[in-house]
Amino acid sequence: VLLNDQMVAERGEDFVIDIQGVERLSCTSESITPEAACTSVQLHLQVTPGRFADVWNAAQAVASVQVAVGANSPFLFGRELWRESRPPLFQQATDVRPPELQAQGVRPRTWFGERWVDSAYDLFEENLRYFPPLLPICGEEEPLRVLDEGGIPSLQELVLHNGTVYRWNRPVYGIADGVPHLRVENRVLPAGPTVTDVMANAAFYYGLVRALAEDARPVWRRMSFDAAERNFDAACRYGIDAELEWVRPGRAGGTTKVPAVKLIRDELLPLAAAGLDAWGIEPADRDRYLGVIEERCRRRVNGASWQVDTYHRALEAGLEREAALAATTRRYGELMHQGDPVHTWPVGFPGPS
Repeated sequence: VLLNDQMVAERGEDFVIDIQGVERLSCTSESITPEAACTSVQLHLQVTPGRFADVWNAAQAVASVQVAVGANSPFLFGRELWRESRPPLFQQATDVRPPELQAQGVRPRTWFGERWVDSAYDLFEENLRYFPPLLPICGEEEPLRVLDEGGIPSLQELVLHNGTVYRWNRPVYGIADGVPHLRVENRVLPAGPTVTDVMANAAFYYGLVRALAEDARPVWRRMSFDAAERNFDAACRYGIDAELEWVRPGRAGGTTKVPAVKLIRDELLPLAAAGLDAWGIEPADRDRYLGVIEERCRRRVNGASWQVDTYHRALEAGLEREAALAATTRRYGELMHQGDPVHTWPVGFPGPS
């Protein structure tokens, strides 16, 4: 409640949701409540300070392919929008900038970022430079004194402030069993459709990030950050049908556009497999879950495409919009509880027995 009140006060007027996709959704809200529709799966990876930049940059580079293959949110408030509508919704529902500050180029609190980084410090420093505290609550701890006394500071103010800046890959400082650590929090993925699909998305991410972070010629040295941001936008809009910019094999620099499914199958799945091997994952588990990603690409089916296809089948069968949406949701629930990955789901509805 306090966070909502502070964000409402900071904005000074209603929040505007205006998303132009297949259809358009335009509405306002007196609070940040619409962001509650952004159910997600958040993956954490603990890293050493020295490895943080490589892992975070790798996560930023692959955020687009994660979304392209894992998109599962094509509808919002009864409208067909982007194949992954959570990112634009979350950005707009938490945008405390009034229009005049937006026009001046003030950064939104939900954002992709604007550069590759050299350390975790770069991101925490950006927090201070760009984002005024929403919850100016100070603890009694004096971190330098704690360090001088041989203790471990909790950095309560840093942690609290960082929790109000919603990067899609966020740095996290924490303490576990008395040991401080850094984590990369990956926040791009929607939930579902099934547990198997979630596990496949996680395996793809953890394997791919490890392989890219350890690459002697890292992709972020050969691709601009702007290209990574454009890729993220394209993946959110078009899902599994997106075309992405990627580094050209065997070239010193430059990118070329390639269908996401081709990029994943030809280049990224072998890297993800190698990364999972490096983590010590059992080959049977590696092949099972990466096989789900491969089949989604081969059939060009993920949660978003299945929902859209099933919804339009219902319309073609004569149902009105609300009835078609309801029927699609019921069918989704039935198949989700059966547990088979979404690329195996039949499109449409079973006939009479």
